[in-house]
Amino acid sequence: MTYWAFFSMFNYMQEDNILTNGYFFSPSKGNLTLDEVIKEIFGYMQESPENQYEVIVGCDSPSSDKPFFPIAIVVLRTGFGGRFFLKKMHYPDSFLKRFANINWKNRILQEVYLSCELALSLREELEKENTLRRAQGESLKYQFEYIHADVGEVGKTKEMVKEVVGLIKGNGFEPKIKPYSFAATVVADRYT
Repeated sequence: MTYWAFFSMFNYMQEDNILTNGYFFSPSKGNLTLDEVIKEIFGYMQESPENQYEVIVGCDSPSSDKPFFPIAIVVLRTGFGGRFFLKKMHYPDSFLKRFANINWKNRILQEVYLSCELALSLREELEKENTLRRAQGESLKYQFEYIHADVGEVGKTKEMVKEVVGLIKGNGFEPKIKPYSFAATVVADRYT
C-alpha cells in the first residue's frame, strides 16, 4: 500500500465519523451513543467526586486482510479501578479490495490517527459538559492528556516509536507506549 493509498483510507474513515455514527460498547451498560458515553463518564465521576480521574484513549487492530480497529475510551478513578467504552471501526469490503496490501505499519498509523481523532473530539465534548456543570456548581476533577499506542522499544514496532510519539504529541497529547499503553494493548486488544 502506498502512502497516498493509506491516506485515502484515513479520509474514507473520516466520512464515517467515529463519534456520531454507531455505538460504543460498555460491558456494564451495553451499546451507547457518544452522548450517553459522556453522561456515563460524568455519572461515574459524580459517584465519588472527591477522587481524581483520568481519561485515556487507545486503539488496536488485528493482523488480517480485513483489519478493523477497536478503539477504547478508558476512565480511571485513580487508585480505585475504572470503566471503559469501546467501538469497533470497520472498512467495507468494497473499499478494502482497492488496498490489497495493508501492512502492519499502515495499521499502526491508522490506530494512532483514529485515537487522535477520537481524543480531540472527546476532549472537546468533555470540556463542554464540564463547563455546563461548572456553571451549575458541579465541576469534576479529571485529566485527559494521554493516548496509548500499541508500539514499544522491543519488537518490530520499535522502528515506529518516534513517528507515533510525534504524531500523538503533534495533536496535543502525551503518548504512552508499551509496556504502559494498557488502553491499546489490553483493553482494545481484548476485542481484536
